[in-house]
Amino acid sequence: MIEKRDFYINGAWVAPAAANDFEVINPSTEEPCAVISLGGQADTDAAVAAAKAALPGWMATPVEERIALVEKLAEVYQSRTEDLAQAMSAEMGAPIDMARTQQVGAGAWHLMNFIKAAKKFEFEKPLGDHAPNDRIIHEAVGVAALITPWNWPMNQITLKVGAAAVAGCTMVLKPSEQSPLNAMIFAEMMDEAGFPAGVFNLVNGDGVGVGSQLSGHPDVDMVSFTGSTRAGTAISKNAADTLKKVHLELGGKGANVVFDDADEKAIKRGVLHMMNNTGQSCNAPSRMLVQRGVYDQAVETAGQVAQMVSVGNALEEGRHIGPVVNELQWNKIQDLIQKGIDEGAKLVAGGTGRPDGQNKGYYVKPTVFADANNQMTIAREEIFGPVLTMIPFDTEEEAVEIANDTPYGLTNYVQTQDPQRLKRMARTLRSGMVEMNGTSRGAGSPFGGMKQSGNGREGGVWGLEDFLEVKAVSGWAAE
Repeated sequence: MIEKRDFYINGAWVAPAAANDFEVINPSTEEPCAVISLGGQADTDAAVAAAKAALPGWMATPVEERIALVEKLAEVYQSRTEDLAQAMSAEMGAPIDMARTQQVGAGAWHLMNFIKAAKKFEFEKPLGDHAPNDRIIHEAVGVAALITPWNWPMNQITLKVGAAAVAGCTMVLKPSEQSPLNAMIFAEMMDEAGFPAGVFNLVNGDGVGVGSQLSGHPDVDMVSFTGSTRAGTAISKNAADTLKKVHLELGGKGANVVFDDADEKAIKRGVLHMMNNTGQSCNAPSRMLVQRGVYDQAVETAGQVAQMVSVGNALEEGRHIGPVVNELQWNKIQDLIQKGIDEGAKLVAGGTGRPDGQNKGYYVKPTVFADANNQMTIAREEIFGPVLTMIPFDTEEEAVEIANDTPYGLTNYVQTQDPQRLKRMARTLRSGMVEMNGTSRGAGSPFGGMKQSGNGREGGVWGLEDFLEVKAVSGWAAE
C-alpha cells in the first residue's frame, strides 16, 4: 500500500497543515491501496497564495518559453507512462492494458496538441486594416483552480494544465480524492520539467472541502471543473459572489442514432463504445435509438455483444472491463438497473448483482435494456456504468426529437450511409459534439457540451481560449 500525504505547493512537497487521512480504495479488491491527506483551508490558502505570487512573473514569461516547458513536460510524461498506468489501474479500476493505451495515451495526445495549437496561436494581433493602431491581446485569466474527476484522470488533468500553462495562468490542482495517485505523479513531472515555483500547485481534498474553498476563494480568478452536473451547479453558485470565470464540463446522456442503412458493424461498435471504461465516460453513447425496420435484429446483436464482454481485475492484462470506481457508484448503478426492470424495460443482457465468479470488487454486469421509452429513468439519468438503453424510432424527425429530449447536450452519435442525412442530423442535434459512423474527432477538436452538460471547450485552440482574457488596446505605438 502506498502512503504519501504531502502536497505540492510553491515548488516543494510540504506536509498538510492538519492530519486528515483518507484511504484510497482499489475497486478491484475493495482493499486500501493508498493513504492520503485531505487538505483544509490553510492548505488551500497556501496554494492559492503561491499561485498568486507566481502569476506576474509567469504571465510575463515569453510564450515561447512557456511552450518549451510544456514540451519538456511531454518528454517527462513519456518516461512515467507505466507509473501512471499502474496508479490509475489500482485507484480507479481501468484495466491495465486500457490504462496504458487509452488513459495514459490521452494525456500525451493532449499535451502535444496544445503545443501545436500554441505555436500557431496569435497572442497579440492587429484588430484589422481599418484600425491600424488597435491591438487585441490575449492575456492569462490569472489564478486557475483545476478540479478534476476520477474517471479519465490524465485526460482531464492534461486538458486543463496544458492549456493553462501555455496561456500564462498559474494553477492549483485538486484531483478527485478517489484517484489522487496519478496526480501526485503528474506533480513530480511538473517539478522535473522545471516549471517555476508557484506556477503549479497540488492540494488533495474532497469537493465540500478544498473544492468549495477554491471555487469561492477571492484570489482565484477561474475555476475549470469536470464532473457531475450536480457538483457543477454547486460550484457555479459558490463562485458567483466573486464573479470568477467558471468553465464546466459535466454529465451527458448521449444518443446513438442508428438508421436502417447503418453499416453492419454499427451495433457492435455502439455497444463496445458504451462498455469502454466500464461505462464511466460522460460522452458515452448510453441511449441507442434504432430505426424500427432493423430494431429487432439490433436488440439481438446488442445482447450477444454485451454477453461477450468479460469483466475482471483491473491489474490483470487482457481485453476486459474493470470494476466501477467505488461502492457508492456500484450501489447507484444497481438501483438504476433495478429501476429499469421495475419500469418495464426488457432486460436483454446483464442485470443486477456481480458477474458470475465475482464475489468481491465493484464489478457490474454489462447490461442492455430494450423496448425502453425516453421517459424511463434509465433513459433520463446518467447511469455512469456499463448499461445501455435501446429505444425504437420510426422517422428521422422522431429520432431527433427523442435525442434532444434530455437536459444534457454533450455528445450524440449518428450511424447512416446517407450523406445528406448526416448533415441534417449534425445541424439539428443539440450537443457540443456529434460523431458519425464511428469516426473519432480529430486532433485539436474542442471537447464540451451545451445545456446541463456545461459550457466552455477543452482541447486545441478552444482550450487555450478558455484560459485567456481578451484585451482591446487602442493607440498602439507604431513600430
